[in-house]
Parts: sequence; C-alpha cells; structure tokens
Amino acid sequence: MSPSLPPIIESWFAARGWRPRRHQMDMLAAAAQGDHALLVAPTGAGKTLAGFLPTLADLIAHPTDRLHTLYVSPLKALAVDVRRNLLTPIEEMALPISVETRTGDTPSDRKARQRVRPPHILLTTPESLSLLLSYPDSALLFSDLRTVIVDEVHAFATQKRGDLLNLSMARLQTINPTLRRVALSATVADVDAYRAWLAPDGDIDTVTPVLGEAGAEPNVAILIPEGRVPWSGHSGKYAAKQVMAEIEARQTTLVFCNTRGLAELIFQELWSANDANLPIAIHHGSLSIEARRKVESAMAAGKLRALVATASLDLGVDWGNVDCVIQMGAPKGSSRLLQRIGRANHRLDLASEAILIPGNRFEYLEARAALDAVEAGERDADDFRPGSLDVLAQHVMGLACAGPFRADELLDEVRSATPYSALTAEAFDHVLHFIEGGGYALRAYDRFKRLTQDADGTWRVSHPRFIQQHRLNAGIIVDQPALAVRFANGRKLGTVEEGFAAQLRAGDSFFFSGMALEVVRMDTSDLTVRATSKQARIPSWGGSRMAMSTRLADRVRHFLAEPDEWHRFPPDVREWLEMQKLRSALPQPGQLLIETFPHEGRHYLVCYSFEGWNAHQSLSMLLTRRMESQGLMPLGFVSNDYALAISSLKPVTDPQSLFSADILDHEFIDWVEQSSLLKRAFRDVAVIAGLIERQHPGKRKTGRQVTFSTDLIYDVLRKYQPDHLLLKAAWADARARMTDVGRLGDLIDRASQTMLHVTLDRVSPLAVPVLILIGREQVAQSASEDALLMEAEALVAEAMRAD
Repeated sequence: MSPSLPPIIESWFAARGWRPRRHQMDMLAAAAQGDHALLVAPTGAGKTLAGFLPTLADLIAHPTDRLHTLYVSPLKALAVDVRRNLLTPIEEMALPISVETRTGDTPSDRKARQRVRPPHILLTTPESLSLLLSYPDSALLFSDLRTVIVDEVHAFATQKRGDLLNLSMARLQTINPTLRRVALSATVADVDAYRAWLAPDGDIDTVTPVLGEAGAEPNVAILIPEGRVPWSGHSGKYAAKQVMAEIEARQTTLVFCNTRGLAELIFQELWSANDANLPIAIHHGSLSIEARRKVESAMAAGKLRALVATASLDLGVDWGNVDCVIQMGAPKGSSRLLQRIGRANHRLDLASEAILIPGNRFEYLEARAALDAVEAGERDADDFRPGSLDVLAQHVMGLACAGPFRADELLDEVRSATPYSALTAEAFDHVLHFIEGGGYALRAYDRFKRLTQDADGTWRVSHPRFIQQHRLNAGIIVDQPALAVRFANGRKLGTVEEGFAAQLRAGDSFFFSGMALEVVRMDTSDLTVRATSKQARIPSWGGSRMAMSTRLADRVRHFLAEPDEWHRFPPDVREWLEMQKLRSALPQPGQLLIETFPHEGRHYLVCYSFEGWNAHQSLSMLLTRRMESQGLMPLGFVSNDYALAISSLKPVTDPQSLFSADILDHEFIDWVEQSSLLKRAFRDVAVIAGLIERQHPGKRKTGRQVTFSTDLIYDVLRKYQPDHLLLKAAWADARARMTDVGRLGDLIDRASQTMLHVTLDRVSPLAVPVLILIGREQVAQSASEDALLMEAEALVAEAMRAD
C-alpha cells in the first residue's frame, strides 16, 4: 500500500489547485521503506519539493528538536534560494519546522549556535559539512540525522567535491547507520552509476531509482545570422543585434556564455546594440558576492530584461519569469544544454524556449548535433574515477580534529565511500604518514607534523594549533592567485587573476562587471580602478576551456560522413562541406583525417580529431617537439575544438611517424615535467591536502606567497622523494584534468589504425576555420579588424575555388 500525504500537506496541494506528482509520491514510498533514493526529473517537475516531502511528512508525524535533514548543494546561492522556496510551503501550512543555511557566508555566531541548537533542516555545501564533522560534538549533532539530500548530484559526483561529500556521508553513516541518502538531478545519463556512487559500500540495490514525469519538449532553435554563418570565432558576437531583438520581444532572457571573459565581451556587444536602453546585467563567479546578490534579487523581482551569465547560474535558478534562454557559442554537451534550457519557464507543462548562436561553421554542426541529442534523450557520459588522495588527506585530518581514531576502523569507513572502495591499506598508510610528518623529505620540519600515533596505535592531532589551521584552510575549491578589483572608496567589484593583472599598468583600461575601468594603481592584493570612457580590453581567466563532449563529437563526425544529412544545413554550410568533399576528403566515423599543404611560404599539417581544445593544445605541443627532432623546423601551432594546425618550414610527408603511441610515454612526460603544468597541479593538491596554508589567523596569504611556498616544496620533493603522495596526486590531476590525456590516448590509438593522409596543393575548405586563427595571431595587435577580414576573405577564396 502506497503511503499517503499528511492531511495538512494534502490540503495545501488542493488549495493551490495542484496534485502530487507520481515521482513525488514514489519518493515518499522509498522513504517509508527506509530506502536510499535517486530522483532524475526534468526542471520544473517539483524535484526539490519531492526531495523534501518525506522530511516534512516525518516531522509532522514525529516532531523533534534535533537536526533531521541535511540538504547539500554545489552552490551557496542555491542553498539560499532553496531555503526561500522551502519556507513558503512551511509558512503557508504554519508548520513548526525551522530551516537555516550554513555556508562560508554564514556569520560565526550563528554557526556556533547551530551546533548547539540546530534547525530541523540545515542547507549547506560539501565544504561546510566537512568542517562541521571536524568538531568533537559532531557525533552528538548528527546522532539523530535521518536524511541527507544531495541536490544537482551530477555537479558533484565525478569531481573532488564529490569525493569529499562521499567521505562525509560515510562518516555520517557511521554516526547513524539508519541514515537515508537522497540525490536529485535533471541530467543524469547513467542512473546505475549514480546509484552506486550514492549507496553506502556501493550497494546499488539499496538505492531506489525514481524517474520523473517527462515534461513538454523544449522548443530550441539555431539562430541563422543575417548573411552567412561565420568561418571562425566562437563568441557569436556577430549576432548581437539579433539577440537584442529577441530580448526586446520577451519578458526576461538568460544569455549563457561558456567563459567569464566571453560574458564580459557579450555584455559589451549587447549594450552597444541596446537602442531601447533595456535593463540588462552580467553575472559570473569573479564578481563580488554583493554584485551577484544584487543582480539575483533584481532578476527574482522581474526588474531585468536580460542577464548575461556563465555556469555560475547553470544550477538551481528558480526564476519563473525567464521565458527564453540564449546560448552564445556552442553548448559543448547535450547535458549542459538541457541544464541551461531548463532555466526557462520552470513549468513542466510549458515548452522551454531556447536559441543557440553558433560562433562558426563547425559550431553550427555542433549546435545541430546538440539539438539532435536533446531530441533523442541522449545525455553526456560522466567519467567516474577513483577518489583523490589529497581530498582523503584533508578528510582524515578533519576527522582527527573531531577526536582520536584507529587506522583500521577508519579505513573500513573510508572504503564504504564508493570512490575509495578500492583503496589499498598501503595507500591509506601513505596518507596517514603524509599527515604525520609531510613525508620522508619533509620530516625534519615541525610544521608538517600534524598527526601523532600513540603507543596503543591510536592517531591524534599533534597540537591544537593544527586544528585551527585545518578549519581556516579546509576546502576543495582552490582559487587561482587573484587581485581584488576595487574603487578608491574601497568598494569591491570582484577579482581578476594575477596573470591578467600583471599585464596591466596605471592608465590601462579593461571591461569588468559590465563597466569600462581604468587602472589607478596596483599593489600585492588590490587593483584600484575608476570608471572610464576609454577603449578597454576584455580580461582573461585561466582554467580549462570546455571541451565538446565525446558524444557530440561523434555526432559531428557522423554529419561529415553523411551527405544525406546536409539538406538540414544552411546553404553556405552545405557549400562548404560539398567543396571539401570535392577538393579533399571528409573523414568517416572513427577515421582521423590529416591534410598537408603549402600556404604563403610555409607548410601546414592539419589534423581533424574533434577531441576538444585542451587535448589539441597538448597534442600540438607534443607533435611540435617531435617535428623538431625530425628536422622539420616547426614554426607554431593553433587549435580549436575540432582541429589543430601546425606550420613548419619543411613539409610533413609521413604523419604516421608523428602519431606513434610512445608519444605519451616520452614527449608527454618530458613536456609536463618541464612545463609549469605540474607545478600548478602540485600547488592545488598541496593546498587541498593541507600541506600549505592559504591563511593564518587574521591574515590571508597572497597568491604569490602560496605559489612561492609550493614551488619550494615541489623542488625539494622532486629531488629527494619523487614518489611522494602529492607528486602522484599532481600527476593524476595534470594528466586527467588539464590535458584530457584520456582523449589524447584514444586519438593516438585511432591514428595508428585509421589515419587518412591527403596531400593538397593549397588550403582546404575544412582547414579555413583553424587557419584563420593563425592569421589572427600573425597580424599585429594594432592592426584593424578590416586587415584581419581581408586576410580571412583571401583565405576563403583560395580554399573554395573548385579548380
């Protein structure tokens, strides 16, 4: 017999003219059975309410003054937003249920009170939960905890924050073995993989899968620009006037960009085209909290007609007045596109409206592939991997702050967290001894001796100062070295990275937070600015660019190989592909096309691999090194998501020799060790593992100080302990995250089997988009857009000539 809702909740639904949805009742049934549950439901399906219904029903039936439910979100803003939305039904039903948030922004006095007198429902983040578990009274605080709800689980599970959260859930399960785990998402591809991630000990059968009712099919269109689809670029800025026309025709529009720099650029382009002077704003992660909250409040109140945003608003935005989402540039993945489409309407019975603005012809194919994937219900695959050891070190230190532990008992608990299920006793022992003294090469330094093992085998924190140090520095998100951007009156606008700031001098100007700003002065921590009308540049931020998902790449390859599909494309895109087929070749699925040709006194190799910008950048560096060793005199390279191009003084006649499998063993290792790549990765893992402090009491280290400290330790370990735990962790990060090495390996394997080498007498149509990038780099920065345009037009004319 299915459980029923308490009468007061039934009456609340009825008063609003609603009925509980099937998946909401299924979540109630799973709770009645005591089962863990994974809910996958589209945005607007009442997913959050479904997650909390069992909590509300249980608190109505069994009132308590203890903490009942933990809700964990990937974003502080999401926790605040959920609290606001959850309080509405609680207040309308006059339920005696308290709801509070606990994030890094929560005042310290409220945090202290929450540990003594907790609310019934606490909304938090993985980092704040981990810190709560570092207190000796955590066992008492969580002893009656009934449920943990993980929202937007797809944003956690495959990342380091997911490792930390899973370890924290393992500790909560030890405190209360009857604890239920619940996860919510709109975009999960492999339901069983997420059930395994969520379950204690990875026992998939203990997690009930609940699938939400399908909503109305989204109405998604690709905007075809006035004129022709551009040959190059990835911003979509050419369509600014058309985008403004779409904004004028709607109530509220979200304009998504893939990077912060692109968001600043698009905002300026839209503002220039905003003849009607409509209220539009910008939102991204480098803006100050105050600026973001102000914009979010204006959106919630319906005061903005458009908001230009990055992934900072991908998740959990519940603004019902958003009636259109515009994606500038290609979406890079069907799951990401679905997530963003879902930000419109928030009604299951209404079709969400979305418009894609491809930046170039390859991006048109990618946008079409994304639409097909959405229509087919195809999601991007998630890459689950073993838990990171730097995260484990942070977690173990946090638990030690709560009280002494025995290694064998803690190892069993850690292994119950799915990412660490295969952790060996030897690897765990290395983690313990790393926290004990920093490792063999650092044992002489007292500041690394954070743990002590007593005679009975129990481990404890060596000195109380290490407890304070841990709580000040814990966290998984490692900020890149940055300077605060401030007006002279001290008002903070946000942050820019040190690398960009280092290029600036007093009098220089740049766009930030939607304004043109002039640098007044700069010190070690602040960039003081004033508003200006001078011509300004767009800031650059580090971090990996989004790579097109493997499944979208496969669909784009399919388009190239199937002329029967081309009738769906605009005439100029069809003409481009037809001329490529006539003059060269189009790769079949699984095939790697290599073209070589002369152009303006140089020789070019162009590889059409579709593995994403990150992988192409790395492979280009490796191929350039190999070409040097073969005496081909390479001059430089460029890449985009679809191809890479290398220029040289001598022609490549045997590309097969460049792509041999040992390139990942020889050139790759040599290149990574000599580049700054490994040092950057080491800096991050050293901070996460607690080896390096980000801040002392009352004083935060600058990015330069942190980098200087980690560089010194890195050099010591490389020389005296090359097998150190953190060096291994840094290598794992460098390989897996910064270079897409898995995709590199697949590409090279494919090259050995399926390479098609075509020798041409001049540039091919397919090569134009990537060669235009070379043109942009070769033309002096002071050159006008007209010069660049003339060069691009000449290249196009040469490529599209049929003879």
